[in-house]
Amino acid sequence: MDLKDYFENTDGMGILSTADSAGNVDAAIYATPHVMDEHTIAFIMRPRTSLSNVQQNPNAVYMYIEKGPGYQGRRLYLAKTAQEEDPEKINLLRRSSHGHGADEADAKLVYFKVTHIRPLVGDREQA
Repeated sequence: MDLKDYFENTDGMGILSTADSAGNVDAAIYATPHVMDEHTIAFIMRPRTSLSNVQQNPNAVYMYIEKGPGYQGRRLYLAKTAQEEDPEKINLLRRSSHGHGADEADAKLVYFKVTHIRPLVGDREQA
């Protein structure tokens, strides 16, 4: 699946689900990821629960619900691989100039390997 094409051409809403080292789960609305290559995506993450969780437990799921009738979308299973703190690099990737709070300067760019992709509904793997 061409993730860059998918996210550039599909309207919808994303939810990032994470868990801390004790297994306490969290879900948060996230913009579409930055597709770095065919196996790697990245999110700009501010110092909140989701970032804290992936620093403790590198596994996450990004669920993207497509706009429209029915239940269409994708679930991307992720493993954190790296984190950047360079504000210049982060600012180059920002899609909006609007700030999201006082903690914006402490945002990190977090990279994830996409380990597998499933449809929004069902158990089959996506190609």
